Amino acid sequence: MLILTCPYCGIEADETELSPGGEAHLTRVGPGSDDADFEGYLFHRENPKGVHFERWRHAMGCGKWFHAARCTVTLEVFGTYSAQVTEPPAEIREKITTKRPGWSWRGIE
Repeated sequence: MLILTCPYCGIEADETELSPGGEAHLTRVGPGSDDADFEGYLFHRENPKGVHFERWRHAMGCGKWFHAARCTVTLEVFGTYSAQVTEPPAEIREKITTKRPGWSWRGIE
C-alpha cells in the first residue's frame, strides 16, 4: 500500500485517504493557446517505469494538494513537498540520484 506524508499537516496517510491528481510540474496552457499546445497538455503525459512526480490531495485530512516523488515500480517514496513549487526540492533530487545513479531531473544534474 502506498503511504505518503502530507507536507502541510505532517500526517502519514495511505492511498485511501488521498486523491491522485496526475503528473506534477506540467506547463498548463490557457485561453489563446493553439490546438497543438492544448492537446499536448490534455493528452500527452509521461508514464515512466521508475521515478515519477505526482500530484496528490490529502482528501480525508487537511484537503491540500501536494507533490510526491516516487518509484512506480517499487512504490518507494523519495519525499513529498509543496504543490506551489516549480521543481522538486534539491534534497529530494539528491535522494533520488543517490539511489539511482545517472538519473537527472529533466536532463539537469
